[in-house]
Amino acid sequence: MSEHDHSGHSHSGSTKLLIVSLVFTSAYAGVEVAGGLWANSLALIADAGHMITDSLSLGIGAFAAWLSQRRASRTHTYGFARAEVIGALVNVLFMLGIVVWIVFAAFERLANPQEVGGTTVMIVAFIGLLVNVAVAWILMRGEKNMNVRAALLHVMGDLAGSVAALLAGLVIYLTGWLPIDPLLSLFISLLIGFASVNVLRDVLRVLMEGTPSHIDIDKLKRAIAEVDGVVEAHHVHVWSLSSSRHALSAQIKLDQIGLWEEVLPKLQELLQRDFGVGHSTLQPETHQEASSYSADAAARY
Repeated sequence: MSEHDHSGHSHSGSTKLLIVSLVFTSAYAGVEVAGGLWANSLALIADAGHMITDSLSLGIGAFAAWLSQRRASRTHTYGFARAEVIGALVNVLFMLGIVVWIVFAAFERLANPQEVGGTTVMIVAFIGLLVNVAVAWILMRGEKNMNVRAALLHVMGDLAGSVAALLAGLVIYLTGWLPIDPLLSLFISLLIGFASVNVLRDVLRVLMEGTPSHIDIDKLKRAIAEVDGVVEAHHVHVWSLSSSRHALSAQIKLDQIGLWEEVLPKLQELLQRDFGVGHSTLQPETHQEASSYSADAAARY
C-alpha cells in the first residue's frame, strides 16, 4: 500500500484578510448601532446587527484560519485544516439566527408601524454601504475557502442590508410610507437565508465525509481504469479534509503486480491534476487477489 500526501495551501493570506476586514467592520459597527437606535429604523438596526455579527464572524474566521495552519500531531494526524469548516458552520448558524430575528421583528413592525428618521437612516446607511463594499472587496481578493465564503456571506448580507436601509430612508423621506422599512428587511433576510443554506449544505457535506461536489465517482473510476496497467478501481472513497484539501482511498486492480511502481506516480498525478485530490492511499492487487477477496466476502455473507 502506498500513500501520497500534499500539504494544503497556507491559510496565512486568508487570516490577514480576515483580520483587516475585522478592523474595518468593528470600527463602524458602533456608529451604525447608534444611528439605528437614534433613527428608530428596523432596516438600519438590522444592518447594525449584521455589522456586529460580521465582526464576530470575521473574528471566528480569523481564529479558524490561524488554527488550520497548525501542523499535524499524534492526536490530529490530518492537521487542523477542518477548523476552517467548523468556523464556517458557526458563522452560518449565527447568520441564520439573525435572519430569524429580523423576520420576526419585521412582522412586528408591519403590525405596529413606528416613526423612522429617514434622513439619519440614509446618511448612516450610505456610510455603512461604503464600508461593506470595501470589506467585500478585501475578502474577494483572498482564497475562496469555506471560512472566507461564510465570512463574505455575512458581509454581503450586510451590504444588502445597507442598500435596503438606504432605500427605506429615501422612500420614507420622500413619501412618509413606513411599511417600506420592514418590507425591505424581510426581502433582504430571505435572500441572505437562501445563501446561508447553500453554504450550510457545503459545510455539512464536508463534516459528513461526503464526496466533494466537483468529483464524479464514476468518471474518476473510468479515468483510473484508462491508466496503462490498471484493470479497474474499486472500494473507492473520496472525502474532504477542508474545502480545498481532498483525500481518496481505493484498491487498484492491476494486470501485473510488478507494474505498481510505474503505475503509482501516474495515478497520483492524475488524481491531483484532474480531480484536485492531493492525499491518496492506494492499495494494489492482481486479478487473483481480487477474485480471492470477492470469494471471501461472499463466504462471509
